[in-house]
Amino acid sequence: MMRSYWNVGNTALHLAVMLGRKECVHLLLAHGAPVKVKNLAGWSPLAEAISYGDRQTISSLVRKLKQQAREQMEERRPNLVSALNQMGDFYMELKWDFQSWVPLVSRILPSDICRIHKRGSSIRLDTTLVDFNDMRWERGDISFLFNGDRKPNLSLTVLDNKAELYQRVRYEETEMEIEDEVDILMSSDIMAAQMSTKSITFTRAQTGWIFREDRKEMVGPFHSEFYVINGMLLESRKRREHLSEEDLQKNKAIMESFTKGSTQGFDNNGEPVRRPSLSPPPESKVSWEEYIGSEPGNHPTLGRNLVYKETSKAFKATVAMSPDFPLSVDMLLNVLEVIAPFKHFSKLREFVLMKLPPGFPVKIDIPILPTVTAKITFQEFAFRNDIKAELFEIPSHYIEDPTRFPDL
Repeated sequence: MMRSYWNVGNTALHLAVMLGRKECVHLLLAHGAPVKVKNLAGWSPLAEAISYGDRQTISSLVRKLKQQAREQMEERRPNLVSALNQMGDFYMELKWDFQSWVPLVSRILPSDICRIHKRGSSIRLDTTLVDFNDMRWERGDISFLFNGDRKPNLSLTVLDNKAELYQRVRYEETEMEIEDEVDILMSSDIMAAQMSTKSITFTRAQTGWIFREDRKEMVGPFHSEFYVINGMLLESRKRREHLSEEDLQKNKAIMESFTKGSTQGFDNNGEPVRRPSLSPPPESKVSWEEYIGSEPGNHPTLGRNLVYKETSKAFKATVAMSPDFPLSVDMLLNVLEVIAPFKHFSKLREFVLMKLPPGFPVKIDIPILPTVTAKITFQEFAFRNDIKAELFEIPSHYIEDPTRFPDL
């Protein structure tokens, strides 16, 4: 029932969503069909549900996606906590320099030094970068606390040190938060962006004009060998067949109201006005034999006709690998898994998961957005046995604000 069909990679859940078979969708979700899995074109069942436009189906998939994410996190949690406990305690600094090929954007991009303390199964990240998109960068004085020895609903906390507020990263959203998210999904483009790693290769960087030799430099206190990253692409795909021209104008105002923390309006009873389901696309006349017999990449349309745009940008990048760095790549991946709620750290983790040259990546170029790259430097690291426990506690005078960081 859960097989993925070879020609387009659609799962049974993809097909049920695209054909509008609600009963099948709910049956598959009840039996644990994965919501995050993508077909060969890079689209998840949730993306196809947004295209189809049935609000109930979208809500069901959003809830199940969040449930499956929680379950996967809880499955990994004991191993992650054990791995952190087995590491020595340490202090580490990462410098982020953001750059853009767009001059106007480049002038406003920040830099940031992230400070990470690790003690037992606890991690603290201090940063001045709260959130970002193409043209908006929110600065602040932010601390992210992870305490692996506490219950899941108490283990993740974000501090706003300027406002003296804190927010616990909750594992479950309220009904209103789910429905707000559905409104946003139905009112905006269906987006998919990823760093393509299929064609990436590494070659030794060279230095010198006449007598060429492999580039070797010190990065902070670490001897490093530099490699050129060939074939790095940031692929971005956008769909909007579920949006009319009127939608595109109206939804701009709706999206602005959401980013300011409000819904698009209320009825006479004070209830938020929700976006209704779309009229379903025409019933598919494609037979099963026609579907499975189609050529790869040329499958028949099952839902709405796609309104689709794809862009691909190549990035020139280097990575400096050092055999001297005291932390291993596996240890770094465990630390990055904890702080992955921050968007730029999830991008860093995605890069480090690649098969890198020997050593530890002490300096890296990675694409963050289609117009922005980041240069990350691991400029300081020391194992220490004097990391204080109070670093991982919420100051007693901080006030809880569950809405301070809406994206977490």
